[in-house]
Amino acid sequence: MMAKEEGDGPGAQSEPHTDVRQRKKPKSSESQESAKEEKINDTRTPERAPKHLLFQRFAKIFIGCLAAVTSGMMYALYLSAYHERKFWFSNRQELEREITFQGDSGIYYSYYKDMLKAPSFERGVYELTHNNKTVSLKTINAVQQMSLYPELIASVLYHATGSNEITEPEYFYIGIVFGLQGIYVTALFVTSWLMSGTWLAGILTVAWFIINRVDTTRIEHSIPLRENWALPYFACQVAALTGYLKSNLNTYAERFCYLLMSASTYTFMVMWEYSHYLLFLQAISLFLLDIFSVEQSDKVHEVYKIYVFSLFLGYILQFENPALLVSPLLSLVAALMLTKCLQLNVKKGTFVAKIIKVINFYLVCTLTVTLNVLMKMFVPHKENGHMLKFLEVKFGLNMTKNFTMNWLLCQESLQAPSEDFFLRLTRSSLLPFYILVLIICLLSVIQVIFRRINGKSLKESVTLEDGQIGEKPEIIYHVIHTILLGSLAMVIEGLKYIWTPYVCMLAAFGVCSPDLWMTLFKWLRVRTVHPVLLAIFLSMAVPTIIGLSLWKEFFPRLMTELSELQEFYDPDTVELMTWIKRQAPVAAVFAGSPQLMGAIKLCTGWMVTSLPLYNDDDLLKRNENVVCEEGEKLTYSKYGRFCHEVKINYSPYVNYFTRVYWNRSYFVYKINTVISFQS
Repeated sequence: MMAKEEGDGPGAQSEPHTDVRQRKKPKSSESQESAKEEKINDTRTPERAPKHLLFQRFAKIFIGCLAAVTSGMMYALYLSAYHERKFWFSNRQELEREITFQGDSGIYYSYYKDMLKAPSFERGVYELTHNNKTVSLKTINAVQQMSLYPELIASVLYHATGSNEITEPEYFYIGIVFGLQGIYVTALFVTSWLMSGTWLAGILTVAWFIINRVDTTRIEHSIPLRENWALPYFACQVAALTGYLKSNLNTYAERFCYLLMSASTYTFMVMWEYSHYLLFLQAISLFLLDIFSVEQSDKVHEVYKIYVFSLFLGYILQFENPALLVSPLLSLVAALMLTKCLQLNVKKGTFVAKIIKVINFYLVCTLTVTLNVLMKMFVPHKENGHMLKFLEVKFGLNMTKNFTMNWLLCQESLQAPSEDFFLRLTRSSLLPFYILVLIICLLSVIQVIFRRINGKSLKESVTLEDGQIGEKPEIIYHVIHTILLGSLAMVIEGLKYIWTPYVCMLAAFGVCSPDLWMTLFKWLRVRTVHPVLLAIFLSMAVPTIIGLSLWKEFFPRLMTELSELQEFYDPDTVELMTWIKRQAPVAAVFAGSPQLMGAIKLCTGWMVTSLPLYNDDDLLKRNENVVCEEGEKLTYSKYGRFCHEVKINYSPYVNYFTRVYWNRSYFVYKINTVISFQS
């Protein structure tokens, strides 16, 4: 009424904006009044929301943040307690503690020890970048080759915080990793919360993550693995990206999401040598989002700029690593930016605009491949070349008898996931709900795409009554991203540790999202009950039922795991390492399986011939030479396996080797300096 009174006054008639609006043709008195009222409402400062609404919003955010932080802290404490119970860590000597760093990851912790022993940080870094005490007859830059920035940071923090006077280095190291896992869980919580609008989805995400932790993380078995340091930052980046892509975001929140996304992307790039491959899949998802959702084009291209700066920063900090220059991520982003500059301004929704979209897609794909080929032609590189060959063999594009390729194929983490993996996800009800949510979201996205093709524009903001969850840009991105990750996880089991956490997040978001249920009801044309009320009810009832069932079935198991005192007993390895430290010559060099060599380097510091690394062609060749001679093919041999034949006294190998130590699990042989031929 106040706006109408102002419009009827004489002062309003002489305002300049009224003359402009009436320049084309006169309007009726009602039209004039409504136009003036609309203009005044647009220019007027927005009224503040009532205090009770502000309080409700603040309470919701506060409780959600408290739940997210509490979930992360509880998970970190759970990991610490479980690790103590599993390995009886506090009651073991230093050697036994180090042996618990199983698998390939022990080598990383050995360099953390070296940094703590160094007289200064600068000297320690120099010794790692010019390391000739690890691999015989080879000087390596361990920081670049093994991505040792986590160990450098941990060693600095250990001294800078005064923790060397409070706790032992092993506890400090694993404490940082467990803390990062807590951040990982918190980031997944926030991502699910942002997508669904309720922190109930975050709690369900955390529950599914912990229950399926055998398939969501390898933290229980290999603490120092690079992925345990890097993936928490990637989860933070995904959470920030999810918030950044939302349509109804205010300026301050958008700026915060952008800064968090930038910082986490930079850190993720430095922490893990394979991070640019994961970001490449994310860039593909954003590229497809850019095609389907024009409204987010500017935001997507801002993310591309973050990729470029991250690659540049990684290239500098990783000692001019050529693998980043020939990365498919750099080629894709460069192609996207070039096509952005060449893009014509045409009216959206027209036939010409659709043709240009198709041409743009073809141009990006062609330029990406062309730029990548050119970079590999002009930039000398050796890193990760074997991984491309492995993928060719894995997907049946190439057949080879190469030892390294076949050895990689035998690694459990590089094989296809077993049936037990799917059974475990089904027992926890995760897989069925994930498939349901993915199908609904995917069909809704496809429906939106066809509407775009038919020239219908998308709404700037999607309401619950619309029942179109596929119109939200963050949903489009996550649907594409989870399909890409899932497709690779179906071929390579190791990638399930990247895919399964986002399965937990996506499934929890779906069952807690009223928009998803409303989309389903709109398709089913529900009329008996008001669909909005039913969607809101199910978005609370379904996750509550799931949570209660999970609590009843799995919570007692988790408590049992924490109450049982397990014991990690490996006396043969302890005896071997003790013998090496006491009896082996200082100049001795050990050869054997890469996993054992990593343990020897960690526990004794002795020099070895190879390491459990997959990114160095020379070390992979050394692994091959331990097994077969150069030029041999992997065919049937008239000779038995060396490890078996050398144990037989009448074997011809006794002329070249002398057994110096043995126990139930290990045999150590010394190469004879003078060859004696025995009958």
